[in-house]
This record gives sequence, structure tokens and C-alpha cells, in this order.
Amino acid sequence: MDEQSLFLEHLGDSPRMRVLQYLIEGRDFDYTLTDLLNAGVSWGTLNQLLPTLLELGIVFKTRKIGRATLYKINRQNETARQLMILYDQLLLTKLGELQQPLEILSQ
Repeated sequence: MDEQSLFLEHLGDSPRMRVLQYLIEGRDFDYTLTDLLNAGVSWGTLNQLLPTLLELGIVFKTRKIGRATLYKINRQNETARQLMILYDQLLLTKLGELQQPLEILSQ
């Protein structure tokens, strides 16, 4: 059984959240639709989700390479910013929890 990520554990494991997590984890990069399939969603689901995320301004088109359009999470969008903050905070909290036993052992 695959262990669920902290982000999905807290916000729910839905196709939309998987895509958002994928984009947040690679926030410095832009992705084709084919790349976004690595988030663990189907082609049909991705084609339904992306127009909504574009309309909400959470994702934007960055450029075209040949016939492929590339997409990226929109750091200017308040919802996207808050999701990134939450993602980072969850990781930092978990890291702090993992470091505490090490600090006790080193004393």
C-alpha cells in the first residue's frame, strides 16, 4: 500500500489535489499535459480539471513548444499561494517532529 503524502492526507486525495500537489512540488517548472499525468490522474480527468484551474487563475499557460502547451502554478494567485504555504508548513512541521527524537538521542 502506498503511503499518502501529508498534503493529500490533510486536504483529501482527489484528482484536483493530486495535480495541485504535483504543480506545487515543482513550482519552479512548467509542465505539459503529458507531464501532469505523473500526478496520478487520467487523461480525461486532467482535461476536465485544467480548464477550471485556468479559469480560477490557480494555473496559467507559460508557453508553447511545438503543439504542446506548458502550464505552471500561478504564484500571484492568492489561493495558490496559500496552498503552497500550507504545503511548506506541513513539511516543516513533519521535519520538526522527525528531528525531535534525534535531538533527544544526542543529549
